[in-house]
Amino acid sequence: MSHALNLDHSTATRPASAARPSLIGLSKAGLAEALVGHGVVSEKEGRMRASQLWNWLYVNGVTDFDRMTNVAKPVRQKLSDTFNLDRPEIVTEQVSVDGTRKWLFRFRDPQNPNMPPVEVETVYIPESDRGTLCVSSQVGCTLTCSFCHTGTQKLVRNLTAGEILGQILMARERLGDFPGGARPDDGGLVPGGETRAITNIVMMGMGEPLYNYDNVKQALLIASAGDGMSISKRRITLSTSGVVPYIEPTGREIDVMLAISLHAVRDELRDVLVPINKKWPLKELLEACRNYPGLSNARRITFEYVMLDGINDSDAEARELVRLLAGIPAKINLIPFNPWPGSNYGTSPSSRIERFADIVNKAGYASPVRTPRGRDIFAACGQLKSESERLTKKDREALLAL
Repeated sequence: MSHALNLDHSTATRPASAARPSLIGLSKAGLAEALVGHGVVSEKEGRMRASQLWNWLYVNGVTDFDRMTNVAKPVRQKLSDTFNLDRPEIVTEQVSVDGTRKWLFRFRDPQNPNMPPVEVETVYIPESDRGTLCVSSQVGCTLTCSFCHTGTQKLVRNLTAGEILGQILMARERLGDFPGGARPDDGGLVPGGETRAITNIVMMGMGEPLYNYDNVKQALLIASAGDGMSISKRRITLSTSGVVPYIEPTGREIDVMLAISLHAVRDELRDVLVPINKKWPLKELLEACRNYPGLSNARRITFEYVMLDGINDSDAEARELVRLLAGIPAKINLIPFNPWPGSNYGTSPSSRIERFADIVNKAGYASPVRTPRGRDIFAACGQLKSESERLTKKDREALLAL
């Protein structure tokens, strides 16, 4: 019987520090500018102190200026009086039977401290050879993809670069992924041979990352900096539903792996499943993919294709998918549909998914079928939503049986 452990951390809140701006999410140059601009240090001292802060924040993961032992005490006091290093509050932490973890994080708007806080969901997926963190870029979403639970929550606002990074920092804290950190006793959070619990980042959580391009860019450049979080750009994947004008800049300016939420091979169906297709149809989207900077057989684009029973899973559609992707170094992730309350779709039978995969494989494309992870805690692909409906045990068991 599937079950989930729900850990409520709502009592362990961090006090809001709205009067003091956060340093999380600033580039090294931005840190120096902030320190000098607020009169904490002189211009001559700014770059040196910024480098020290950078190391404490992103390598050591400290949240207390007093722990920055190579910074003079008077400077530490000024820093504490002027800035904050707050991470998001954990509202809930759920652990799936398969080891997947889902956090509901709460943020306060740094520009509008009197506004109500907002919440997003972040998911950690441990595997034998990696640990993947699925990160959100927006509170809610504007895309209204008809098969996606997140799309039923209206967009509230974009997350800042600091809030995007805050999800990674908080997850690393909870997983003991900073030097000297204690990990939860799961017996498998450190993938084989790795020293880190989090080895991969995917921008596949709530929201459309390319509708929040500047903040996502800033966050991912910090996450991939070699002298900071040091997550390889080849281990960071940004997923988009097809915001064509920002696909080329993503490759040129951020230089991470690209994933496309495709889900249909005909414009008339994709207009329904992924309505952004009405603005940038398949021909324009695939042309942008062909021109993605750095694209090669060693650096392929991932095309995500959710398998919807009787909707997009026929042999003919598999063959059309192969035709559409001709000439694009690609792999195709086939994703069994993950049900959610009120959804109007069913999951394609395993035999149909296998037949679809076989056609794509024989055409020379890798087409792994993604194993659903965290379904029992609504952490699977397309299930994230911060205004989560509470399900009865009977309803939950019925969904798991699908």
